[in-house]
Amino acid sequence: MAYSAPISPSLSFFKNPQLTRLSFPFSPLYSRPRVQNPSLLTKNKTWSSSVVVAATAAEKQKKRYPGESKGFVEEMRFVAMRLHTKEQAKEGEKETKSPEERPVAKWEPTVEGYLRFLVDSKLVYDTLEGIIHQSTFPTYAEFKNTGLERAEKLDTDLKWFKEQGYEIPEPTDTGKKYSQYLKDLADKDPPSFICHFYNIYFAHSAGGRMIGRKVAERILDNRELEFYKWDGDLSGLLQNVRGKLNKVAEEWTREEKNHCLEETEKSFRYSG
Repeated sequence: MAYSAPISPSLSFFKNPQLTRLSFPFSPLYSRPRVQNPSLLTKNKTWSSSVVVAATAAEKQKKRYPGESKGFVEEMRFVAMRLHTKEQAKEGEKETKSPEERPVAKWEPTVEGYLRFLVDSKLVYDTLEGIIHQSTFPTYAEFKNTGLERAEKLDTDLKWFKEQGYEIPEPTDTGKKYSQYLKDLADKDPPSFICHFYNIYFAHSAGGRMIGRKVAERILDNRELEFYKWDGDLSGLLQNVRGKLNKVAEEWTREEKNHCLEETEKSFRYSG
């Protein structure tokens, strides 16, 4: 829910021999080229070196990060996909190590374990949505009422489980720690907070839905929880948020963007 080296375009400009070789006039009385102005050679060498230095600097400025041409959301998606295993996504590069990284078909879910997941998820979504709705910070104001909000849906699901006779547990220490971490980021590190915002909501809309269906088949008699339902067209809601994320990132420096991308691995570790 880490990067390859940036790809730089080659500069064919320097492959033109006319820019690296002087052209001398020939006298009919001599068989060798004659330089009309002896200082011309030195001046042209200096000019050529200056061009090379300037063009090298320009080349560095033009370096593209994977996905950059399509907007910053595509950069975040590229980094996130690389942190998946091959079994989770075809673009994945991570080796399968922990049980939750195995294919869903090999999981052995229990209602009690699933309830712990739902309770921790509600705490995290409550935190995210509380930060967004209570903040006057312009960056966060963009993401109020996007239609992706999940806290109310989770509240409905937990009430249903309680009606079925299940005991609703308290959030785990891990869930509480993640909630506090998000609050700290929101105050002091907006790019990192936005990284978690993106990965939490977009991962749930993709792999999260698939996991929800598989778990429902195993332990809930195929009941579809509200957590996996959206009011309106999900693809349209996601596209709207993509546009907002790209708009916010346009105001960031390249360093701030890289800082956001570097937070991806931590986002995966917490939400795992």
